[in-house]
Amino acid sequence: MTSPRQDTSESSLRIELAACYRIFAMLGWTELIYNHITVRIPGPERHFLINPFGLHYSEVTASNLVKIDLQGNVVGASDWPVNPAGFTLHSAIHAGIADAHCVMHTHTTAGCAVACSAAGLSMDNFYSAQLYNRLAYHDFEGITVHAEEGPRVVRSIGAAQVVILRNHGLLSWGTTIPQAFAYLWTLQRACEIQMAGAALGPTIAIPQSIQQQASADSLQFDPRYGAGADVFAALQRQVDRLDASYRQ
Repeated sequence: MTSPRQDTSESSLRIELAACYRIFAMLGWTELIYNHITVRIPGPERHFLINPFGLHYSEVTASNLVKIDLQGNVVGASDWPVNPAGFTLHSAIHAGIADAHCVMHTHTTAGCAVACSAAGLSMDNFYSAQLYNRLAYHDFEGITVHAEEGPRVVRSIGAAQVVILRNHGLLSWGTTIPQAFAYLWTLQRACEIQMAGAALGPTIAIPQSIQQQASADSLQFDPRYGAGADVFAALQRQVDRLDASYRQ
């Protein structure tokens, strides 16, 4: 199976990103008006799309997404501002990791709980095992408004596409929106299971060799197998049935 060719025009990316915000809202991955999903628009200008600061994810549409440059400055006209604390983290990753075309960040309860755990993610469930050698950690340095933290974030991430920001939340990046979503969903699911199982006592350890095999066999991140496009399309169809106004 090969991934279908993706339309990366700005108009198509606006619709796909707006759909992603609505998917997050549908899944309950929201934090009032905070947190962000960003995607790079192809071209030499290094422009990005981000949510308008002040709107809930359920209010994001293709047309009200804000175009910004790598410094977070609004490009063109917008009725809405951008949260500088939000894009500082994203801009560092977009600038420092060549393939990080999409960056997602959440403060879900399960994600924050695991981020605050000294042990971090327990590699003892079906989903965490798939993230073997794919996960990085970055130590908490306060609210991400200081650009000098950027290089340290990039060093912490290395080549990993899922990140636990200690004492903070979860993050993923991908070459496409669906791939970044596939990574984040897997990490979020692992955190939910870890948190739910914490009251049940000791867990069953997964041998490292099995973790390695599970990660190698986890094909949903691989562009040759769609890189999450099929799952994302299914969720987008759900959003369309609920409210297709994000396409506007």
